Amino acid sequence: MAMGLHRAGARGRNRARIPMAEINVTPLVDVMLVLLIIFMVTAPLMTAGVPVDLPDSRANAIDQEPDQITISVDQEGYIFIDDAPVPVGGFPQALAALPQKGGKPPLITLRADKSLDYGRVMAVMGELNRAGFNSISLVTNSSVTAP
Repeated sequence: MAMGLHRAGARGRNRARIPMAEINVTPLVDVMLVLLIIFMVTAPLMTAGVPVDLPDSRANAIDQEPDQITISVDQEGYIFIDDAPVPVGGFPQALAALPQKGGKPPLITLRADKSLDYGRVMAVMGELNRAGFNSISLVTNSSVTAP
């Protein structure tokens, strides 16, 4: 027989129900922790909006700066500045329109698909150099087994 389940003198359906005044927050905390982990895992993957298959490299990672500009070249050779597509032949004009702080050009990171022709990547880098962007970081995937 269970102790403490019945009130003294209460029988059958006549007994009064006592409302529970406690809220169980354990399921809420569990759901919030799962959502936190999901967002922590997916947040770094959402930084690059242009799908590019990057080459592998054993180079050390560089720090990201808040005012850096990302130039992406996809598999077809189309150029994107951050996530905005650049019209064909309009890359020099798009580079001239980039903002500069105190006369100093912003940091440029170049993401190029590994299936691209070397000449296409060099043409993009040549336009960047001609526009005055002489400090360019090349983005790759980190790999331990790369030659």
